[in-house]
Parts: sequence; C-alpha cells; structure tokens
Amino acid sequence: MGLFCNICLRITIIIAVLLLIGGVLVACEFSVLINAIVNRMIALRPGSKTFGWWAKPPVEPHISLYVYNVTNADDFLSNGSKAIVDEVGPYVYTETWEKVNIVENDNGTLSYNLRKIYKFREDLSAGPEDDVVIVPNIPMLSATSQSKHAARFLRLAMASIMDILKIKPFVQVSVGQLLWGYEDPLLKLAKDVVPKEQKLPYEEFGLLYGKNGTSSDRVTVFTGTENIKQYGIIDKFNGKTHLPHWTTDNCNRLDGTDGSIFPPHITKDRILEVYDKDLCRLLPLVFEREVDTPNNVPAYRFTPPEWVFADVESHPDNMCYCPAGKPSCSPNGLFNVSLCQYDSPIMLSFPHFYLADDSLRTQVEGISPPMKERHQFYFDVQPTTGTTLRVSARIQINLAVSQVFDIKQVANFPDIIFPILWFEEGIDSLPNEVTDMMRFAENVPPKIRVVLIVSLCTLGLVLLLLSTFCLIRNSHRQSTLHLEGSNYLATAQVDMNKKQNKENPPNGRY
Repeated sequence: MGLFCNICLRITIIIAVLLLIGGVLVACEFSVLINAIVNRMIALRPGSKTFGWWAKPPVEPHISLYVYNVTNADDFLSNGSKAIVDEVGPYVYTETWEKVNIVENDNGTLSYNLRKIYKFREDLSAGPEDDVVIVPNIPMLSATSQSKHAARFLRLAMASIMDILKIKPFVQVSVGQLLWGYEDPLLKLAKDVVPKEQKLPYEEFGLLYGKNGTSSDRVTVFTGTENIKQYGIIDKFNGKTHLPHWTTDNCNRLDGTDGSIFPPHITKDRILEVYDKDLCRLLPLVFEREVDTPNNVPAYRFTPPEWVFADVESHPDNMCYCPAGKPSCSPNGLFNVSLCQYDSPIMLSFPHFYLADDSLRTQVEGISPPMKERHQFYFDVQPTTGTTLRVSARIQINLAVSQVFDIKQVANFPDIIFPILWFEEGIDSLPNEVTDMMRFAENVPPKIRVVLIVSLCTLGLVLLLLSTFCLIRNSHRQSTLHLEGSNYLATAQVDMNKKQNKENPPNGRY
C-alpha cells in the first residue's frame, strides 16, 4: 500500500511540473499561436470572408472637395494685385469600390482592376455641382510654362493661337466641369495637330476626368498565403515593379499597399508605405499615437513624416525626386508630380500648405493658416490584423506657373504656386461585422493567455505543494516507524538478555 501511494505522489509531482512548464510555454509561445491563426484568417484566399471584404469593401468611402475660387482675376492680371481666393465647399461624393477581373496567379499573388463609382451628395455639400467657380486655366498655363525655355518664335506662335481661340489665363466653369471634364480648345487643337504617339489620352480636361468607372490600370498584389510579411504588398503595377521617373531604384519602388490593408502585427517603429498612382511615389507613414476608433477598436495612427515633402536642404534623401538635378527640386512642403501628369506643372502639398513654408500660403490672400486636426493626412490601423479602420487622405493640388513675357496673355502672370483645390478622401468606420472580428482579435487572446497562465501555474503549484507535503509527511511517518521499530527491537533484546542471564547464571554463582 505504501509503495502504491509513493508511485501516485511521484506521478502527481510530474503532472504538476508539466502544468508549470505548460504555463511557461503559454506565457512565451501563446502569441505565436495566435499570430498564426490571425495570419491564416486574413490571408487573401478566394472564397474566404476576408477575401470578400477585400474584393468589395463593405464601406462607403467619401471624398470632400474644396475649391479655391479666384475673386479678383482681372485685378490680378491687370494691376499686379495679389490674387484673392475664396475657399468654397465641401462638394461631397460617396464612392463604391470593387476589385474586378480578379485573377489568381501561381506565385501567391492576385491581379485585378479597380472600379470606383462616384455619386454626388448634394445633401452633404455646400451647393450643387452647377456652382460656378473661377480657377486658373490649367491646360493653358501648363502649355505656357512648358514653353518658357522653347524657341521664341514658338512662344509667339502660341500667343497668336491663344489670341485666335480667345483663351484666357482664368476659366469660369462649374464645379462638376472642373472635376469631371469640360471641352478645352487647346486640347481639342492638340488632338488634330499633335502626332499620334504624343497625343494625350483624353479630349477633355477635368481633375478627376476618367476616374468614374473601371480603371485600366492592372494591379498585382501578394495574398499573404506564402509569406504574411508581403500581405497586400503590390508586386506589379501595369506589369512593372518600379516607376521610371526618379533617380534611384529605392525612390522608384512600388512595393507598398493600396492603403486598405497592411502586413499584420504592426509595431510602433514600423514604417508603412502606400502607393497611389496620382501621388507618383510611395508615401511613407510613421506612427504618431494610439487612438480609439468607432466601435471601441484600438488603433495606431500613422501619418506622413514631416520630411516627406521637405526640400533637399532639410532632407537630402529627397534628392532622388529631382530628376533634372537640384534646380528641379520642389520648394519645402511641395512635391512635383509633373512626370506623372504629362509634364503639366502640378505640385502636391497638404491642405492650406500644412508642413510647408508659410510664404507659399501668403502668395495669395484668403487661405487661413493650416490646422493639424483639419489638414493632417492620417491612417488609423488595427495593429494585429493590419486593417485600416479609419482614414483621411488630405491632399492639395497646386499649379506651378512660370511667367513668360513673350506670351502676352500671361505676361503679367508672375511665378507663383497657385492653389487650385484640396480634398479629403477616406472612410470614417467599418461595419460592425468587421470591427467585431477586430475587437475579438485584439482583446480576447490576451485574456485567454492570462487565464491559461494563471490556471496552469496555480494548479501546478498547488499539486506540487500538496505532493511535496505528502512526501515529507510520509517520510516523517516512515522515520517514526523505523525509530519505534528500532526501540522495540532494542527493548526486546535487553529482555531476552535478562532472561538468558537468569536461566544461565555466570560460573561461580549458585
């Protein structure tokens, strides 16, 4: 019976030690298991729920546009007065996004075209699309600025053509025309006289012309099934892995995401990267702070670093974005996207020249000082799954005008960065079904981990203490029995000796 008890105690001790080891393993390796489950869950596998959300996002993105309406165009051109602008808007459109023509490739990638449908929301806007604004004539001023270093006779010929066509430096158009397109006499002329290989791919001018529908751009992204670190990363854009515009391979990279998803398990020191064709580059995003999003899902806020549009004096690494050398570099706070806009001198900035030199803002009157909470560009990302929960992509479109004295129509138009409009595009929240999964992935596993660690370690310690106590008690009992047995034997031996002495007394005694 005693042997059986000892065996049971030893087995109990082994179980207790195993439970303690299990608690340590859970403490060290549980997150690895959870990460593996998350990786499996979010990878883009056709037929999965996350694939469906990716292909047709269950959200209603929106874009709000604010136009800088020029109120003193004649005085600006005739008298050299500072241009005065009046910011009008917002003009709000809701969007429907869908990835179409999806093809699964053999190398763990998917290829698709993006369909974006815009719907005007007058109920959310400051006025109808028919509102009339006066803005710089972008096609004309682009042509005159490009001609600045051409032969003089070409500039004089251009002035004559513009005189005949009655083209002026400012145009009066509706908001809808400015965005979606209007017939421009210069573009119409170019269609007839420019060689076929040099023709522009559109016949009208609009800042969003051709974007309401299915894009012809073919995008290939990694699914994350083979390597979760590549989840959502662009492999190719129109068959290319790099842009052709900039001076280094690093600045020509395309391997960011579209901004809707990022590789999971995001840490605060990671730099996220977003690629958008209209940005003409990868846009880096750095951690700013932790935030709460709708439905109480915690997120990390990532924003472009202050150096992203900095001049080369402030940030020498931006020299790669100066393809013609230092003279072609942008002023502080601006980014030149002309190479992606058919050489039209378009400069991007943040709204109200946020993070730019204030001298750019004060070149015209009517633009209030920038405010971080109103004009900052940011992404709020759920760090465990890498899903974007909220985004406000805020960008301002500006025209870099060069004064050309030989073209009389613009002879009084000074060198200036002229603001055209700014917009904010994004989403405010995700549906409950999606955020419930995010909240579960964020909150439940850590609680399970704590419960398992406490349970395993507590049970293991209790069993180990009880077993140790029983072993010590049994050992003490056995020692006592052994001592009692020894005393009994000693007493018995003494009694036996006495008895023998009585029966056999020593010699000489009767």
